[in-house]
Amino acid sequence: MTKLGLTLAVALTTLAPAALASSGGGKLPAANTRPDNIASVQRGAKLFFNYCVGCHSLQFMRYSRIGEDLGLTEEQVMGNLNFTGAKYGETIVSSMPAADAERWFGKAPPDLSLEARSKGPDWIYNYLKSFYVDHSRPLGWNNTVFPGASMPNVLWEMQGVQHAKMSAAHDGGEAHVEGLELKTPGTQTAAQFDETVRDLTAFLQYVGEPAALQRTKLGAWVVLYLAFFTFLAWLLKKEYWKDVH
Repeated sequence: MTKLGLTLAVALTTLAPAALASSGGGKLPAANTRPDNIASVQRGAKLFFNYCVGCHSLQFMRYSRIGEDLGLTEEQVMGNLNFTGAKYGETIVSSMPAADAERWFGKAPPDLSLEARSKGPDWIYNYLKSFYVDHSRPLGWNNTVFPGASMPNVLWEMQGVQHAKMSAAHDGGEAHVEGLELKTPGTQTAAQFDETVRDLTAFLQYVGEPAALQRTKLGAWVVLYLAFFTFLAWLLKKEYWKDVH
């Protein structure tokens, strides 16, 4: 079943907040993504096009480039990733018209082509895992990594529904989120959902720098060439200096 309907909400994430959780700060846990793992990036692509492209575009990425880099045929890309009727060589544009998005939400959802380069994979990974129910928000969700985010938890069916554990307010201060508790289990275990979010993050990391895949493949050959050249240079040195005492 397609999940495009779940993504009819805006993610006002154009300003890059500090990569700190509101419940105590500190460095966010590492995503440990592998954008060179093609299987992981393929799964992430499937997740993005089923849960995210209804609102978010990838205007610096083409369907054809995804097919070439991820080892997918044109038929696989157009049949499983293209829901807008775009041509194979066109860039990826959200199915939500920008004018309608601005009228409905006040601002069109941001393009995510460079999201991983802007905020980093650790931020994206933890952000997607940190939604909780907050009935004071317009869409009923909030986030500990990005408090006040105007985006629902589009992955809630897999993750389940989290609620915030609030601290007690003292001396007129406000209560804050001390942690999250899973109240309603989802269709995936915690470990499975971690992998799901890691795959989606890896795809966005790939989109932010698709040339990294080619650079990784060429890197091994470059290192081998340099090692071979160094060996030849050493043999040449020995030949030139063999009669020098």
